[in-house]
Amino acid sequence: MENLGKLILRLSVGGLMLFHGVQKLLDGIGGVKFLIVKTGLPEMLSYGVYLGELIAPLLLLLGTYTRVSGLIIALTMLVSIPAAYPDGIFHLNEYGGLAIELNAMYLFGGLAVMFLGSGKYKLIKQNGFWKE
Repeated sequence: MENLGKLILRLSVGGLMLFHGVQKLLDGIGGVKFLIVKTGLPEMLSYGVYLGELIAPLLLLLGTYTRVSGLIIALTMLVSIPAAYPDGIFHLNEYGGLAIELNAMYLFGGLAVMFLGSGKYKLIKQNGFWKE
């Protein structure tokens, strides 16, 4: 059952994050660039969104380099939270939840994948770097 739980976690974090990456692939990253520059970070950092929201989720779905992919997703969220929510992390949205709740779910989901690994259900077996 543990391996099934890891699979469900990987598919949910990777699959749902992939939608964000595909949207940026189709529509561009102009909004991300604006937020990154507004935060005072270099504009070039905004291209990392393709790694964190497209490549890493695909690797999670395949079950390879899952620990690294989970870390990349978590780091992407650590950059996105202050960029998208400059007023702070404890502001509430119109429904009474934390404004950063989606980003926080991806952050902690990515960390969970990083610590747990892929489990035995994966399409590509990995040898070498940060082996599962």
